[in-house]
Amino acid sequence: MSIAEVYDTTVTRPPLVPPTPPRAPDDMTAFGRMRAMRNSPIETWGRRAYEEDIIQGRFLGHSSFILNTPDAIRHVLVDNYENYTRTAAGIRVLRPMLGEGLLIAEGRAWKHQRRTLAPAFTPRAVTTLVPYMIAATDETIAKLKSASSGPVDLREAMQRMTLEIAGRTMFSFGMERHGAALRDFVMEYGGTLARPSILDLVLPLGWPTPHDFRRARFRKRWTAFVGQLMAERRAAGKNDGAPARDLFDLMGDARDPETGEAFTDAQLGDQIATMILAGHETTATALFWALYLLALDPATQEQLAAEVKSVAAAGALDIEKLKFTRAVMDETMRLYPPAFLIARAAAGSDTIAGRPVRKHDVILIAPWLLHRHEKLWREPNAFVPARFMTGTPPDRFAYLPFGVGARVCIGAHFALVEATLALAKLIGAFRVALVDKDPVIPIGVVTTQPNRSPMFAITPR
Repeated sequence: MSIAEVYDTTVTRPPLVPPTPPRAPDDMTAFGRMRAMRNSPIETWGRRAYEEDIIQGRFLGHSSFILNTPDAIRHVLVDNYENYTRTAAGIRVLRPMLGEGLLIAEGRAWKHQRRTLAPAFTPRAVTTLVPYMIAATDETIAKLKSASSGPVDLREAMQRMTLEIAGRTMFSFGMERHGAALRDFVMEYGGTLARPSILDLVLPLGWPTPHDFRRARFRKRWTAFVGQLMAERRAAGKNDGAPARDLFDLMGDARDPETGEAFTDAQLGDQIATMILAGHETTATALFWALYLLALDPATQEQLAAEVKSVAAAGALDIEKLKFTRAVMDETMRLYPPAFLIARAAAGSDTIAGRPVRKHDVILIAPWLLHRHEKLWREPNAFVPARFMTGTPPDRFAYLPFGVGARVCIGAHFALVEATLALAKLIGAFRVALVDKDPVIPIGVVTTQPNRSPMFAITPR
């Protein structure tokens, strides 16, 4: 049964359809596609990609497949996932920031890391970190109240807030002294080095491109910065026998349940980089998009605020009771998936949906396309949080905000708790509106980012 069949909620008003990039023309040339990809891969997808089950083409001498059917996606990400590895371009883009951390690792190294990290991200472990999330969110709200008389850049505010949460949950200390440097690293990398050049796409991984030399210099500065954070946290110490107080303790104490191995300092540094960057940037972006959508849709915003008021009247916010707030976050991540594209290269021959796949062929699973596909969703481009309140969840291979299968995001529960609580508290505290009406267009640069940071007007409730 498709999601379109399941979702049958009566709509009493036309739903919001937020702005999107123009779809690529059907006759786009290979050169035009590569040029568009440099700005945003989303701009390379045309009408067929939103309507057909599988799009087969050619890319740099190999076959390429865009998969839009749950069965085919399950085959690649679950049934035969070991046959599909990251592409060379993906490794070039991510490795300088994340090293050999969980997001990049393959094979035995990935299994060791996943087994070792898993206890640090259980729901029980995340619950111990919730006070850090709430404290940083409350501080952000206090700062926004003092600035509410003028236009506010909520995207920057969300980046600062989630960075503060990342720092406190990871190290038990605030990021006042380090936040500016960390934001500079993220902006520097995302501005240029995270955008693959034509040579990044064409050359084998062992052949360095001009961007690779710049990435290597960046990597040296970045690892030194992460090492500084680790040294500062170690200097703060931990009482012998005391329970873990943050993710640094949990990850430092972690042991592979099969081998007993702990992380080396270099491995721990790569995990910290992965958790801080993957966690704070994706959550900040998701919260920005949620606030943008609610500013465009005041009625939904007031419905969320009413839920928060009702739940708060019973005491502390109980995330299990914030069902509509969670639905707004789920729908936000459907329209603006944090990871807009999953690219894999076939390590060996295979068959997908009856089509032969050869070694080095490229498999593209694009949550951006999948979440807006005409066959899978009713009103796929509309903002309708109610579709996540029917009691029937979407097919787990049709809705992939955190991936799926063995490599599903290990921090998914952490991110959902953080984003849901933060959105509830923010909308419980403020009405948000846009200062200007110019559209904000999503672009794909590692994550689904806005092409500009609009200014918001916020009014205390």
